[in-house]
Amino acid sequence: MRGIKGRAAVVTGAGDGIGRGVAIRLAEEGARVLVADINFENAQAVADHIRAQGGEAEPCRADVSQRDQVEAMVDSALTRFGSADILVNNAWGGGTTKRLKDKTDADFLRGFTMSVSAAHWAMLRAFPSMKERGWGRIVSMCSLNGVNAHLYTAEYNVGKEALRALTRTAAREWAPFGICANIVCPGAKSAAYARFEQANPQAAALVAGQNPMGWVGDPLDDIAPVVAFLASDDCRYMTGNTLFVDGGSHINGVAWAPQLPDEDKG
Repeated sequence: MRGIKGRAAVVTGAGDGIGRGVAIRLAEEGARVLVADINFENAQAVADHIRAQGGEAEPCRADVSQRDQVEAMVDSALTRFGSADILVNNAWGGGTTKRLKDKTDADFLRGFTMSVSAAHWAMLRAFPSMKERGWGRIVSMCSLNGVNAHLYTAEYNVGKEALRALTRTAAREWAPFGICANIVCPGAKSAAYARFEQANPQAAALVAGQNPMGWVGDPLDDIAPVVAFLASDDCRYMTGNTLFVDGGSHINGVAWAPQLPDEDKG
């Protein structure tokens, strides 16, 4: 991809799943990558993998629900690499699977903080560097769960849809500074998907079977290349868009009805 080599990238939730795939692919394209994750051991392992392949990476522990840690994360990239050109908002801290009537204020606050506040804090911290250089790329990982309002994940749905709105607003306001901000709604075997598959194997098989391509994507081979495009010079005239990288699942939707123990359908 044109324009990635030598750029500095911050990828949150990069210790596993989609974030890991994105970090590795950006490094393969020549970016210097800050591998941020709440689990430092996972971040270290990904950074070591990138270095072993000849890339440049720095691990960073960051709990993105804490503003001071988010700001310190971006500052680490600025100190280590001299800029923060690419920001991938990917981290998610896990939610609860229960009916809307049982969701608590704490559930919704955490969903909003992990999705919207975390990205907002990172974007604000990276913005001056992007503006000064006249170049920036923001990619926010959202979800078909929010677009289609899937059952039992209300705080995740709401948070991800709010993140879409935040990213599109940034795209509109920051376009004059050469900053492109786009959204990816992936369908991949992420860490969260693996947990869903383990807890609801029949539902997971149904989801995969209803995918037009008949399978669930790979973070490195299917999702990361699209993120790399959005992080490149080839994306200079594309901003505020939502890309469904899901094998076509968004076309007609897929069944999402994990079984819950009680019989109250309210």
